[in-house]
Order: sequence, then C-alpha cells, then structure tokens
Amino acid sequence: MSDLRRLLNPKNVVVIGGGVWGRSVIDQCQKLGFEGQIFAVHPTAETLAGVSTYRSVSDLPSAPDAAFIGVNRFATIDQVRALSAKGAGGAVCFASGFLEAKEEDADGTILQSALIDAAGGMPIIGPNCYGFVNYLDRFCLWPDQHGGQAVDTGVAIVTQSSNIMINLSMQQRGLPIAYALTAGNQAQTSLAALGRAVLDDPRVTALGLYIEGIGDLDDFESLARHASMRKKAIVALKVGWSEQAQQATISHTASLAGSATSADALLARLGIARVNSLAEMIEALKILHQVGPLTGKRLVSASCSGGEASLMADTAHRQQNGVVFPALTQTQRDGLRSVLGEQVALANPLDYHTYVWGNLPAMADVYSAILDAPIDFGIIVVDFPRADRCDGAAWDCVIEAARIAQKRTSKAVALLASLPENMPEDRALQIAKAGLVPLCGLEVGLAAIASVASVHPAPEASVIVAPRLGQTHILDEITSKAILSDYGVDLPHYIVVAQDTLPATLPFPYPVVLKAIGEAHKSEVGGVIIGLSNQTELKTAMLEMNQQRYIIEEFITDSIVELLVGIVGDPAHGYVLTLAAGGVFTELLRDSVSLSLPVNQNDILNALQQLKLAPMLTGYRGKPAVDKPALVKAVLAMQTCVLDRRASLAEIEINPLILTSKSAVAVDALIRIGENADA
Repeated sequence: MSDLRRLLNPKNVVVIGGGVWGRSVIDQCQKLGFEGQIFAVHPTAETLAGVSTYRSVSDLPSAPDAAFIGVNRFATIDQVRALSAKGAGGAVCFASGFLEAKEEDADGTILQSALIDAAGGMPIIGPNCYGFVNYLDRFCLWPDQHGGQAVDTGVAIVTQSSNIMINLSMQQRGLPIAYALTAGNQAQTSLAALGRAVLDDPRVTALGLYIEGIGDLDDFESLARHASMRKKAIVALKVGWSEQAQQATISHTASLAGSATSADALLARLGIARVNSLAEMIEALKILHQVGPLTGKRLVSASCSGGEASLMADTAHRQQNGVVFPALTQTQRDGLRSVLGEQVALANPLDYHTYVWGNLPAMADVYSAILDAPIDFGIIVVDFPRADRCDGAAWDCVIEAARIAQKRTSKAVALLASLPENMPEDRALQIAKAGLVPLCGLEVGLAAIASVASVHPAPEASVIVAPRLGQTHILDEITSKAILSDYGVDLPHYIVVAQDTLPATLPFPYPVVLKAIGEAHKSEVGGVIIGLSNQTELKTAMLEMNQQRYIIEEFITDSIVELLVGIVGDPAHGYVLTLAAGGVFTELLRDSVSLSLPVNQNDILNALQQLKLAPMLTGYRGKPAVDKPALVKAVLAMQTCVLDRRASLAEIEINPLILTSKSAVAVDALIRIGENADA
C-alpha cells in the first residue's frame, strides 16, 4: 500500500459529490486555513461551495493527493477505481452500507470486497467514516463540525467511531490535538496503520485509540512496537466484548478471563496505557504530551485544604491502582517546616493551609520542598473560581509558584482541579504553557496518572494467537490429566474403577478422594467427596454418588493454598493466562490476575504478587512458603501444551492446583478442544 503521508499531508484535495456533506468538507477545510488547492467533481453542478467543478475524476488537471468521496456506496466503488487509475494519493470513503451492514444486507460484504479491489494500491480510509482532521497542517477531509483548532504540536487520536471523534474534538480540557482520525470499517487501512503513520510525524507526542475491535493481532502488535521505536506512548480505551469469549463460559477460567479481561491483558503486555473512559483518555494524553510516561506511581500532593488532602488520599485508596503517597522524607519536612512554621501538620498529601497564600516566594518554596524527594509526579490541587461571577486573579500565584518549583526540582508537576468544571479551558491552556499538566477532576486525574505509569516498551515476543473454533467439547478429567502429565505437570496418584470393582487394597494410602467422571464442576453437583479415611467410608460414598465409573485419588494432606491456573483462547486477543484463588473460593473471592501469553518465570512471579492471597504463598502465620519453582513449572508446562496444540485448543484449566512446601499438584483438570473454523 502507498505511503499514507501523502493522503494525510496533502498539497491538493478533491471533493467528489454534492449535497450538504460535500459542501461542508470544503467549508471546514477553508475555515481551518488549508492553503493548498481544492478541486470538486460533480456531474451537473457548476460550482460546489464556491469551487468550480469538473465532470469526472479523469477530467482533473492532475492527480489529487487526497479525496473525499461523498456519494452512495455503489458510486463510491466507481470513484475509487477512477482515483486509483488517476494516481491519487488516497481517499476517504464516507458512504455506509458495506461490511458493517452485513447482518441486514448480504451485498455489504460483496461491496466491501469490490471497494478494496477498486482501490488497488491506493490507500482508502473507511468506508463508513467521517475521515480525518490534520490540525498541524490545517487540513481536513471532514463533513461536519469539529471543535479543534490549529496547533504546532500535539497528540494524535484514532477512533473506530466517527461520533466519538466528534465528541473528543469538542473537549475543553486543554488537550492539543494534532490529528483526529476515524477508521470506519478498516476495509483496507487499519486503525493500526493510521496510528503508525501519524506516529512518524515528529510533531506528534502521543497516540490515543478508541477501539471497538482489534482485528489483526500482528498488525496491532506492530503498532505497539512502532510506538516503542519512536519513543512515544499509546493510550487506549477498548470497548465491546468478543462473541467468542462470551460463549466460553463452561469453566471458572472463562468467566474470570472474559473478553474485557483478555483485551486488558493484551494491552498491558504491549505497554499500552489502558483507560476506562474518554475523560481518562484525555487526561492521560495531556500527561504524555507534557511530560511523557511516568516511571512509577509515587506521588506527592499539596493543597491548602484538609478536605482536599483527605479526598486525595481516600480516592487513591479506593481506586487501588497502585498509586501511593510516600511518607515525607526528612529533607521534605525540613524544607516545609522552614516555610510553614510549627502550626502546620506535615504529611503527604499535604494541607499547607492558607498561611502563605498570595506570597509567591513562600508558595514556591513550599512546592519546591514537597517535590524535593524520590517521587514520580507532583500534584498541586487548585480549583479556580468561575469567571462569570468571581475574580480569579488571586489564583495566578499558584501557577507561577508551581512553575518556579518545577524549574527548581525538574519534577513533573500537575495542577489538578477536584471538579472538572473548576479547570476552565483558558486556565488549562495557561497551565500547559507554563510547562505544567492541567488535570480536570480528582478521580479521573488519579486514574490517568496510574495508567500513564503503566507504559513500557512492547516486547519482541509475539502474542500467541488463538484460533477461531467451531463447536467445542470438554475432555474428561482422565484424558485431560494424561495430556498434562505428558508435559510434566505433577498429578496425585489415582485409579479408575467401575461401580462394583473396588479393589481390596489401594496403591496409595488413605485418606482418599472419590470423584465422578465427566462433571466440569464436581463440587457443585456432589461429584467429589474428600477425606475418606477407610474402605467402608469409600464404599458408602460410591453408593451415594451412584456413578458407572469413579476416580479414586490420593488426598493431598499438606496443602498450603489452592490456586486456579487457566488458559483461555480468545480469537480477538490471543491466549490469556489467569491465576486466581482456587477450589471453592474461585468465584467467591474473585481474586485473579490475567496475562497475555507468552509469559516467562518473572511474569508469573510478578503476577502472583498482585493476588490478595500473595502473603500465603510466602509463608503466613507460621505456615511454610509454597514451592514457587514447582508452581512456575506447572504454568510453563501448560503454556507449552497450548503452543503444541493451539490449532484445536480452546482452554485448559487446573482447579485446584494444590501448593505445598515441596510440590504443585494438579488435583482437577479440564481441557476443551474444537475444530478450527479457519481450517
């Protein structure tokens, strides 16, 4: 495919089609200040929004760099073919009724294929999209209003929804947007391809993504690696649940690692900051634009109110996203005490009262003192008065004092308003011009800080792609355990017996466990009885369970903790590993962490530390520590099994994996397989 930069940074443009949309494209382009040449194509009209028209693309005096096609879906294909033949740089296809309408119109899929064929090597954006705005070069192919303005540098945002992009362009939070792009159906040019193209622009500082579906995993991974190579960060808001993951609900693992979790695990693996709302995305992008990714989540906060300091601490505690406010160092305490005296209680978050308010040198000294520590980000809480009723001149000292403190300490500093509306756009722009980060809203601001601190370079190892499977079925416990045993997973000793063939002696000592064969959740249907201490109890249990065949298994008596270890294949996001509290506590505690495969030993050990039951793994209240090498060995063995069998493997689950001080034993297991739909 040709270089997208010619389409995104054109010298001339053609608008094809009349009506309100075509006129609006020309109008918006002129309003933004585009200095290149604008052509128009219309079969009958003499002018379009004041621009003289040509009857066809072939009549144009030269090949346009960019085109907006605002005609119906059938005519769109013809115009794309004509533009490609003319040697155009690329086109935005506005019309709908292509692949997105396949459920209502069978022609949609056929038409989208025809559109791709017509384009040949010419880039097309869409169809079913509004196009893009390039605020750096004052150019747009955009058929509606937008709220942005020309900038010299800023962030790029790519969305799969045109309306979401309109909404983002209307933000009044002080975020400089360099490119606003919509991907539509991604018939030919993907969201990832658009992202790579704008990241190559040195004037772009970071990338925001609104994702409905990732599509090609290799393509998306290449975007993450491209951003790492360019040393620019990505923030993503992922919405939607894949149909495949919704169907995978037979096991505990699938219910814990649904599509939302697997998408989150994928983004985390690729070093992409994950956010939960458009507001969080905007705030995170402001941080990245001003200071870049944060190296950690150690914060200091200063405000002139005890209420604000308490809200800051409580919000961080409630969000549980790793943000911490370290205790003040002696250096900080000495610096603060020298300015504030003995009457102010020193803490982090700090309430510095109003003793120094309006005293610029003293305020700068306070801010400098609290920033003088091994922290990753400094926050100064300030809510500006509403300009229509109040005089905000007395608040200018906060911005100037923060600027001085930032220059003295070289620490990243944000001015954060506890309520978003208390950070007017003019104040946000003033703060950004001073080299500081304007954050709108306490909860959203802290969440954005935490997300930006999660950015890291994308790994070289590719995600393990999961197949699209048709009808799946579960292998019974005996078959599942036999497969896992071949990969080195430790199992308890067991035998399989028929209803009337209990041997006089067992090959392992009592107590034992009796299990039914063929039940996915045995404890929920009376299919497992543990701790049977002799043959009489065992026979009685067999009669009560009333099965044709049973598993009799040794009872692991020295258990320290039980884990669930599961791997589920999500065709949208790859295979995801879930570690969780196991046994009967899996769904009760909901204590889990998920990782995108592949993983290594360090990944596993770090994930275990995120579990609430982590203290039990290292020795708790006099109990010994579990055998972590054995645990890691079991998880890596499951991963190898996935790699070997991924053409048909939908899921593996061990629940529980009983951990002792000397072993990790897979007491129960299931494997779900199916036929590869692509094959």
